Amino acid sequence: MLTLPALTSDIGVAVNTNVQKTAPVRRPVEPVGRNFMHHAQRTLRNHTWSEFERIQASKNVQRVEEAVDPDEALFDDELADESLLEHDPRDWKTADLYAAMGLSKLRHRATDAQVIKAHRKMVLKHHPDKKSASGGLEQDGFFKIIQKAFETLTDSNKRAQYDSCDYNADVAPPKKGAKYDFFEAWGPVFDSEARFSKKQPVPSLGGPDASQADVERFYNFWHRFDSWRTFEFDDEEVPDDSSNRDHKRYIERKNKAARDKKKTADNARLAKLVERVGSEDPRIKQFKEAEKKEKERKKWEREAGSRAEAEAKVKAEAEAKAKAESEASLAANAKVDKKKAKEAAKAAKKKNKRAVRGSAQAADYFGDADKAATIDEQVGLIVDTVDDEQLVELAEKIKGDVKAALAEYAQKLIDSKKLPASLLSYFA
Repeated sequence: MLTLPALTSDIGVAVNTNVQKTAPVRRPVEPVGRNFMHHAQRTLRNHTWSEFERIQASKNVQRVEEAVDPDEALFDDELADESLLEHDPRDWKTADLYAAMGLSKLRHRATDAQVIKAHRKMVLKHHPDKKSASGGLEQDGFFKIIQKAFETLTDSNKRAQYDSCDYNADVAPPKKGAKYDFFEAWGPVFDSEARFSKKQPVPSLGGPDASQADVERFYNFWHRFDSWRTFEFDDEEVPDDSSNRDHKRYIERKNKAARDKKKTADNARLAKLVERVGSEDPRIKQFKEAEKKEKERKKWEREAGSRAEAEAKVKAEAEAKAKAESEASLAANAKVDKKKAKEAAKAAKKKNKRAVRGSAQAADYFGDADKAATIDEQVGLIVDTVDDEQLVELAEKIKGDVKAALAEYAQKLIDSKKLPASLLSYFA
């Protein structure tokens, strides 16, 4: 505390008695400024602003680390092919580059962003320095394969060449003769082959309820399939040495011939595949059966008129014949007297034979008009074999069910061994 010296006697104080004093006013005062904010932070949260910033930063880092990457589930948790760790990096083109990048689940479907993410993940996990620091074995060769995979898959031209020869992405067709669901077995096969199509989108195989138009569209597309597959990735390396140009040109010609041969073989393979699927497709069988039934229906309708006329003509002829025979019989009976009883009996026998012989024709050959000759022949055998009494009975019975009556007497002749069953096959 500072103490001021007392005033001396020669110092006076001038007092102005004319000054008027205003009444005091109470005003609210709000503290502001950086120092006050620091004070409030310390009072309320028990830490300073710089400490608060460090706490928030650590929380943000934790949230970022705990955030779920939507692509994480699509990457391989473990290396799909452990043999890649020992693969010769000089022979990197024979390695599964997608598996080396942890993308064996996605393969050609992986986006550029996913390729970059996968590469970062594999580098952090398999970098030689990181392995040696953690006491692991050196995997410098595998890391070189990872780098080659990254270079290939991030170049659109090189990636297309690799995808053209990525046989690990192919889906094998079902074995012939095996039991399998047609749509479950063949759908993935054509989904896999569709990645080589220049035209997109590619029509899918569909299901059992697909319309005929959709099915025809599918097969028309695959019969005219235009593939971009080139097989360049399998080319033999062309030497960089330009001193021997002839050898370089020879290698290039050799590579082109090999690519053309593989392209021809692949087109033939796909054509056979489409042909096999078409022969096994249950929907095509259904369409063909429906088309056949429709043709038969139209043919039946066209022939209905002529068939009705033929039936009417046969019926009229049968009625005229029956009427003529009836009139002839009545006329003959009127002239028969006691002296001609034998002749009358013969006439009756002839009449019965005629009636029996003509009964099949009168019955329109029982709906088997195409077997008319066989039926007439077998009826003639029955008529010629039965005795007079049986002939009378048969002539009477054919007035009812003609076919049943003929079959009954045919069986009697077979049972009595007068005629073999082979000669009466129609009625036996």
